[in-house]
Amino acid sequence: MKMNKKLLILGGTGFLGPHLVELALTKGWELTLFNRGKTAPTLFDGEKYKSIVQLRGDRDPNKGDGLTALDAAIKAGATWDAVIDNSSYFPRITTASAKLLAPVTRFYQIVSTISVFSDLSIVCDESTPVSTIADPSTEKITGESYGPLKALCEQAASVAFGTTACVVRPGLIVGPGDDSNRFTYWPVRIARGGSVLAPRTAKPDTARVQFIDVRDLAAFMLRLIEDGHAGTYIANGPRGPLFLEEMLAGIKCAVSDPVEFVWIDEAWLLGNGVGPWMGLPLWIPVSPETLGAGRANCAKAFSHGLTCRPLAETARDTIADFEATKSERPADFAWGVGRAPGITAARETELIDLWRKRPLIPPT
Repeated sequence: MKMNKKLLILGGTGFLGPHLVELALTKGWELTLFNRGKTAPTLFDGEKYKSIVQLRGDRDPNKGDGLTALDAAIKAGATWDAVIDNSSYFPRITTASAKLLAPVTRFYQIVSTISVFSDLSIVCDESTPVSTIADPSTEKITGESYGPLKALCEQAASVAFGTTACVVRPGLIVGPGDDSNRFTYWPVRIARGGSVLAPRTAKPDTARVQFIDVRDLAAFMLRLIEDGHAGTYIANGPRGPLFLEEMLAGIKCAVSDPVEFVWIDEAWLLGNGVGPWMGLPLWIPVSPETLGAGRANCAKAFSHGLTCRPLAETARDTIADFEATKSERPADFAWGVGRAPGITAARETELIDLWRKRPLIPPT
């Protein structure tokens, strides 16, 4: 099959997809998108995107028109040099797409997740065993099933494409367009200034954090395709160790309003009902069970071209994107309410007051 720089993206209009599309266009790829047309259906309308072929259908062959439009394009002679599958969650659905595309595509890249590893007590790399699930046919996503199902999607892609399958396992994806708001909580909160509640871990030199800017992830994925690198890659950053306190201090340097961090012991926070990860995003209390958190070995990805932009750039752009998309959020959006991570302003003030008024235990 001749290399014509033709790329098929399954999905394309969600968080990662638009960044892939924009970058691929600037690099001269001919694009085809296949999706349901439900998320931002007019995103790629207009003169700039007239070269994009947009096919409508469902990844699930049992829903609606299923893969009919994709199958029709193939029967009409469509071929692609690579496909990026960034919308696989169930192995049955991945298998359907991969089998259909295998005869007409040379390279299949699937976006997986670092959540395929469930044991946070160890430092993972590409050789670390992935999680399994008792019922591999389940199609209900929970905290327990998400990672194992993604691992099964990886396997389905590898069965169909063999040595030309490429698995990319990002960690927490952050930056413009991130509607999970987990990393976003910190730049936006710190930019507001004042007294900011911050968790002080029992061993600050062990509490590492990792994440990847969506634009860096998109660039790495396209580079793998262009360089013809198959295999599995953990895509996370930064390149060197980053501790939670360093991350917060780095974000502080990217804003102008005066900020005072109120460092509160993590044991005290837990005792007062503050939950890790979603309660205070990216915070994972240090314990023997979590010593591998924030320490995934990404050496292979960096040796194959992954680069990470400065934290300050990601922080500034995240704040700007949050402000620019204000009208897209519910009018009653508030941190720590509903599905929004973090804690409310009132709860933060309450906790800081309680911490400052706590009885101090004299040294023995």
